[in-house]
Amino acid sequence: MSRIIDVRGHRCPVPSLRLRRALAEADPGEVLTLLATDPLARIDVPHLLCETGGRMLEIAEADGVLTIRVETPGGPGD
Repeated sequence: MSRIIDVRGHRCPVPSLRLRRALAEADPGEVLTLLATDPLARIDVPHLLCETGGRMLEIAEADGVLTIRVETPGGPGD
């Protein structure tokens, strides 16, 4: 299962706060996709994952939108 957290147009700290909430509610090993236009999300999300667990799967950028895929803790990579 994959869930999308769309925070396009929001600035720091909203992307990290919404992702943190989604991580807390997600099942172990669930893949979450964050869509963000705030370039700081590229820095903030890895720091958030260090605090909360989980792992970064992918960061891509197209047309000013960051697509950041993460897996929640307890997945096959843990």
